[in-house]
Amino acid sequence: MPRLNRIRSAYNNLSIHHKMLLLLSVLMIGCFVFYQLVLGYVFRIYDRQIYEKSSQVLGTSSIAIENRLREVEGLSFRVLADPVIQQALGKLSGSLTSYEQNVLRKRVADQLISYAGSEKDVYSILLIDTRGIPISAGNREGITAGMQLDLVALAERTDGAHAWKVTADKRAALLSVRKIRSFTTQNLTFDNLGTLIIRTRIDRIIEDQMDTGPGQARLILTDGKDIIYPLADDMPLTAAEAARTAAQGKPYGVESYAGGEYFTALMASKDMGWTYLYVTPFDEMFRQLTAVKRIVLASFVAIFLAALLLGAMLSSSINRPMLLLLRKMRQIEKGQLDRLEEQSLGAVPELSHHEAGILHRTFTMMLQRIRELIDENYAKQLTIREAELKALQAQINPHFLYNTLESINWQAKMNGQRSISEMVEALGHLMRSSISGTEDLLPLEQELELVRSYVTIQAIRYEERLDFRLEAEEEALPALLPKLTLQPLVENAVHYALEPMIEPCVITVSASTSGGRLRLAVSDTGPGMPPEFVERLRRGEVRTRGQGIGLANIAERLRLTYGGDASLEIESAEGKGTTVRLDMPYTEEREETSHAKRAAGR
Repeated sequence: MPRLNRIRSAYNNLSIHHKMLLLLSVLMIGCFVFYQLVLGYVFRIYDRQIYEKSSQVLGTSSIAIENRLREVEGLSFRVLADPVIQQALGKLSGSLTSYEQNVLRKRVADQLISYAGSEKDVYSILLIDTRGIPISAGNREGITAGMQLDLVALAERTDGAHAWKVTADKRAALLSVRKIRSFTTQNLTFDNLGTLIIRTRIDRIIEDQMDTGPGQARLILTDGKDIIYPLADDMPLTAAEAARTAAQGKPYGVESYAGGEYFTALMASKDMGWTYLYVTPFDEMFRQLTAVKRIVLASFVAIFLAALLLGAMLSSSINRPMLLLLRKMRQIEKGQLDRLEEQSLGAVPELSHHEAGILHRTFTMMLQRIRELIDENYAKQLTIREAELKALQAQINPHFLYNTLESINWQAKMNGQRSISEMVEALGHLMRSSISGTEDLLPLEQELELVRSYVTIQAIRYEERLDFRLEAEEEALPALLPKLTLQPLVENAVHYALEPMIEPCVITVSASTSGGRLRLAVSDTGPGMPPEFVERLRRGEVRTRGQGIGLANIAERLRLTYGGDASLEIESAEGKGTTVRLDMPYTEEREETSHAKRAAGR
């Protein structure tokens, strides 16, 4: 079940294009498998019909062949029972002169000739007497002296019964062998009189029963070891191949031999102990069927490829505009809103009025409407943003002016003399920077001048208790940041770290750049703050002294200026001081956004 779920999940995750190709492939392969099954079933029926026909041929032919062989067997019995031959062989067993022996052998030969001439299936008859002298009727070529001894021994082993012997003679490969014993109607002595050998024309017997021309079906007789028929040069099987097929015992089938593939039908002879093999060249028999099968297979492959091609074209015609639409949506999802107008004016496929075309036209109309709303809303947001920045800056100015005047007042009460001019000069610089000018962003170098002016005023008040340090990299000085970002942080350090302390307090301002970012920090060695107070400060639940400005003011201006690409972090611990860290993009000159430029152009 889990595996099935994985397969179903993988299928569901496929694109429409791949699903269509997969379903089309499965459908075509299913049709091909069905075709193969039907074709295999038809071939099995055809094989069965051929086997039935071959079995009929084999049955009829084997009966006729074995009847003819029984006639040869009957002939051997008639020869050995012939009175003339019995009498002559009986006398030859006794003591006779050479002349008398030759006369008797001539008489036996004449009798054998009369028998051989009357049987068309007999090639020759050979009789070997007890002295080992052969008496022949016809050509005894091929039966050597050694083979004669083997045949006599075979006759001895059968003890008078009939036996068949297979030879390599192409004209008469089958020999009928029988031992001749003496008997008369008055006396049954069964003395050995010799051995009778009849050379049988097995080729003529078989050719009379069936057509065995070259390239056609062939009948093969085997006794399990040797091939009885045929022994011609165009023999399709070897003796080993014929024996192997006979040993398998399959009624029919297609077998592969050294000479090629053959359809074989098999039948065993109960009387002779032989096996009849009816072999047909497979290519000859199935040539037309094989050609049809190849044509059908080639046609199926062509149809399959054409179907895949047409399916891919159809799927692509649907999938391509969908992918184009999806690509546009992903670009919008990534926030590439500046390209909305270009996307809406992009080329849309000509898809008539079906679903994909309707989707593209609707998407284009949606982009155009979004474009109008963004332009409309952006102009409003610019106005609101400028108003918020000016309102936040206006909060700082009175508060700062109030603290500065308080310091001057305090100095005057303490017998103001040499430092009053310095304080007034620093105050004037601060007021000019905060009140005058319309720039929202200042270079860090100018912002640090504001910090120095503020520290100059506070140093006169706190004297050696204020230890101010500035650590700024040269590369960071051109960087732009919102006006009055660092000064409020230094002011907070003076109020919350320096004032509660009796001993000197170190206030450090550091600036550095890394990876296209501007990193600022204002740290002090004051008493620090407990963790719960820091957490409340981060959440904006703690109001600072005076008018409630400072960290919240700076964080809000960073958000309005950089969106979510700037951060303000507070690190503080009791007895270890406080550090405020700022992280923002590094820019060296102010650039109007494309939307602001577009709004200004309108």
